[in-house]
Amino acid sequence: MNNSRRNFIKSTSTLMAGAGLASAFPGTLKAAAASDRVNIAAIGINGMGWSDLNAMLKNPAAQCVALCDVDENVLNKRVAELARRGIQVKAYSDYRKLLADKDIDAVIIGVPDHWHCLQMTDACAAGKDVYVEKPMGNAIVECRTMVAAQQKYRRVVQVGQWQRSQQHFKDAIDFVHSGQLGKIRLVKAWAYMGWMKSIPVKPDGTPPAGVDYTSWLGPAATRPFNENRFHFNFRWYWDYAGGLMTDWGVHLLDYALLGMKSGAPKSIMAAGGKFAYPDDAAETPDTLTTVYEFDGYNIQWEQATGIDGGPYGRDHGIAFIGNNGTLVLNRGGWEVIPEKGKMEAVPRQKSVDNGLDLHTSNFIATVKSRQFGDLHAPVQAGALVATTAQMGNIAYRTGKKLYWNDSAGQFTDNDANKFLVAAYHNGYKIPDII
Repeated sequence: MNNSRRNFIKSTSTLMAGAGLASAFPGTLKAAAASDRVNIAAIGINGMGWSDLNAMLKNPAAQCVALCDVDENVLNKRVAELARRGIQVKAYSDYRKLLADKDIDAVIIGVPDHWHCLQMTDACAAGKDVYVEKPMGNAIVECRTMVAAQQKYRRVVQVGQWQRSQQHFKDAIDFVHSGQLGKIRLVKAWAYMGWMKSIPVKPDGTPPAGVDYTSWLGPAATRPFNENRFHFNFRWYWDYAGGLMTDWGVHLLDYALLGMKSGAPKSIMAAGGKFAYPDDAAETPDTLTTVYEFDGYNIQWEQATGIDGGPYGRDHGIAFIGNNGTLVLNRGGWEVIPEKGKMEAVPRQKSVDNGLDLHTSNFIATVKSRQFGDLHAPVQAGALVATTAQMGNIAYRTGKKLYWNDSAGQFTDNDANKFLVAAYHNGYKIPDII
């Protein structure tokens, strides 16, 4: 790794400063919108980008003025859906033209993971506030670049880790921090996805009519079009994403880190593979166990597809295992299971609110107030957990136990350091944020 790259990849501890429920940045800038309304545009509207937009439109301060997608079939469908609701919008196929639109105050980035860094940094440079889907970055250096862009351009950037806006998650972490569980020696986070079945092998073919496949690929390696790699299933290919680790892992590891007030791990090891569906079309592992070592405790990640029988009878969750008891938390609620005679049980405290609605409202409110510290999932938090998830994938892909040099911002293993920077193709380069 050259000196300029090494200097750029600063200590992961700098992410920790903003990894709590609010950013450390004060904000005193003038609100983006001249009126009480915030003009929103959405880029990538087939999945979560569309869900994010619809949640945002429940807020009376938000109005949608533009949509963008490289699939004109999706674009035309969404424009028509909004028109039926009385919302007239501009339609773009090129996100750069959308960013040049002076009527737009903020953008939602709901595109595949390999586009997040370029579009987020371009949006900040264009003076737009940004709601970017998780995982924030698709490589460790991308995460650092995105943090640098937010700091340079002073834009409001919320990462789509919407669990940070749910009350029962906050209450659970308050209980963890109260010390009642005693010494916590192990935190487990897991996702057992029974709904995810085998992806059958399909031949390469021709992109559907109306799809700008070259633009969809962007910085990813040029390959023939294959239906398996397109739309939702891009998640299971290394060119574009990081499998369940970066899909569900960033949500759940986020709370493991938050509960333990963790920065970077000392070491990472991972083992797994395609054990359930060894011959299907996916690249990322369907079964994986990853152990992150910290001073005095470990965080363990587990993932499995095709089965729902996760720890504590839950298909996903986080368990803080202490000497006095274990707190088990997931999207449905939380409870405490005591060690015999050491503390009282806490019955299940159920979720009572809509995290996505609250998260998008938090973004809109912060766009208007410019109080950066009010954000529930600022870029530092998104970068910390995305970096942690990438570390787990790198340990799996190298097959080694890895040690992290936090002051240098890199591993002590050269093979692992090759994965710090995503490979950009087709003339694209990772932004150089100074």
